[in-house]
Amino acid sequence: MTAEVIAELPMYPAPAAVGAAYEQWLRCTLELLGIDEHTPWKGSLEALWLHPHLLLAQTCGFPLITQLKEQVRVVGQPCFDLPDAQNGKHCSVLVVRADDPRELLAEYFNCRGAYNSLDSNSGMNLLRHALIPHVRQGRFFASAQATGSHRESIAQVARGEADLAAIDSVTFAYLARYAPDEVAGVRVLGRTASSPTLPYITALKGPDPQVLRAAMNGALQALPEVALTLGIVAVREAELGDYGVLLRYRDEALGVVI
Repeated sequence: MTAEVIAELPMYPAPAAVGAAYEQWLRCTLELLGIDEHTPWKGSLEALWLHPHLLLAQTCGFPLITQLKEQVRVVGQPCFDLPDAQNGKHCSVLVVRADDPRELLAEYFNCRGAYNSLDSNSGMNLLRHALIPHVRQGRFFASAQATGSHRESIAQVARGEADLAAIDSVTFAYLARYAPDEVAGVRVLGRTASSPTLPYITALKGPDPQVLRAAMNGALQALPEVALTLGIVAVREAELGDYGVLLRYRDEALGVVI
């Protein structure tokens, strides 16, 4: 059975203290489920999410509601106690260079944008939605480039290679707390609409989501320092329909070209 256990919580791997805390939380969760060990996942996120033996993982809400909805089950969602992330909701913070004098989003029309990936809710979907009032003929950016990660988006803005990026508020809070040098060169210009926090998922033939949720919460209670590091109060029940708001945001921004 151990060889078939696929479990990973890959969405917030850094800073190091945060990545280590997620790994410790996962190990304790598995122990409470009677699983002593598992093989660390080395493949792509897409392959992890769709693995037929997936026990537990975390995904972005946008892939969940668009690509994965008929292929996985939702286990729950984290309730954070972090800046701009509470009560099962988070948002994206719009970051610009710390020394950029512009104060309004509208002033950034025709600037250079950065985003982590096209299928990201926080980096792309919420960004496009926030730009709706400010587009001209369907366009806001003079150019926009994919960076591969929120951290790299922040770095490109800080280095002056891009002017504006949307960063998951949980990622930004983790960096501000545990790697402040990474965000020292940027400031928060504004915030997007809120959305449900990133869901935990299991395979269609995985364990009962309630059992998994109970183990995750039991591990948080057993590891208070880990819970404090992660800023997670609890994992609460969630369902696919909770993420339908992301499709509404997408549809409202259909005319916004990135």
